[in-house]
Amino acid sequence: MLLYLGQGFTLVYASIYFVNQLGFSPTQVGLALGSSGIAGIFGRFWAGSAIDAERWGRRGTLILAAVLTALGCFVLAYAATFPLLIAGNLLLGLGVSLYWPANLAVTTDLTTSENRTEAFALTRLVDNLGLGLGALLAGQYMAQFGARPGSYSLLFLIKGVTYLLFAGVIYGAIAETRQPTLESPQGLRQSLSGWGKAVRDRTFLTYLTGNLIFTVYAAQHTSTLPLYLANFVPAGNTTTGFSEQWISYFFVWHALIKIVCQLPITRAVRSINYVTLLLIALGLWSGGFLLIWGAGLTLSNALPFAGLAFTLIALAEVLYSPAGVSLVGEMAPVNLRGVYFAMESQCWGVGFIIGPAVGGWVLDQPELATHVWVLCVLVGGLASLLLVSLRQQVAGRAADAVGS
Repeated sequence: MLLYLGQGFTLVYASIYFVNQLGFSPTQVGLALGSSGIAGIFGRFWAGSAIDAERWGRRGTLILAAVLTALGCFVLAYAATFPLLIAGNLLLGLGVSLYWPANLAVTTDLTTSENRTEAFALTRLVDNLGLGLGALLAGQYMAQFGARPGSYSLLFLIKGVTYLLFAGVIYGAIAETRQPTLESPQGLRQSLSGWGKAVRDRTFLTYLTGNLIFTVYAAQHTSTLPLYLANFVPAGNTTTGFSEQWISYFFVWHALIKIVCQLPITRAVRSINYVTLLLIALGLWSGGFLLIWGAGLTLSNALPFAGLAFTLIALAEVLYSPAGVSLVGEMAPVNLRGVYFAMESQCWGVGFIIGPAVGGWVLDQPELATHVWVLCVLVGGLASLLLVSLRQQVAGRAADAVGS
């Protein structure tokens, strides 16, 4: 919750701050945000082996992740030049790349197949509690002090402090969950062997390909959408876009839907297989993007379009998050959980390279800006074909396991 409290402080304002306050172009901001994905790719390769190894383990990787993300926030608080903007995003991307595989491995270690999905749903619930509270507090702060010099910088400083508090909690209260008796990668050869086994897992690779499209969706939602709502969507009788406070309310609403619905929906769909849940989530997400497209085309108030779009996207995330990581947890051998979750997390690194870069470039072309959401929906059609194939592969894998 602490980690996502900090993220909520800048979720809405990062791209707006860099473009409208510091004067960077949307393309520059998109490239800078994409650079975090590049750093994340390298970080996840290291994390996959470190999480399973005795020297670092889950706990040490989490602490390092928190420190790196805090440093990234402090750099971004004073990123008046493009190199500093890149440096801050590189540090953030590196820290996040270490955090997610370790986080998922810890949750998998502490659960069984019977309660794992609800455990992942519970972790997403507290994530969203922190995110919603952070976005709400940031919105109120900006409504009161947004016009003052340095108001945006303070948000990044507060975010960095919450990450350091998170590191303190891990250091003082969280025990290592890696099982020392497991055969874990200790050297380069063993580490490469683990990665090789994961790469040869055909079902897992099919999942990763489809999951990449989900991560591009998520990147558009957090990087492109706030700037799009601020600069391209009519609000009421004006064509100047929604205010920053209104945009923060959309994200608070988005988080609130996930907070209220996460556990009830997860329990209600317990009997549905994971891949079918991913297909339903894909449909909801595509519907949300179609509504965002409609919001950009309307000549009057786009508020109903935007509100319903955020609702559908929130419901999609409620289904997607627990189902996706639970599926990976079932596919991963116990001694290679770090590697499998690192590869799953690689999708986020690649997605956050593609999504912000393409979104930023499109927003620099006003005649194309509205149609980026249609492109997302078309790409989602490809993902649906991959998920249908994945469902067949998972069913075959389960049948083989029963037979053996």
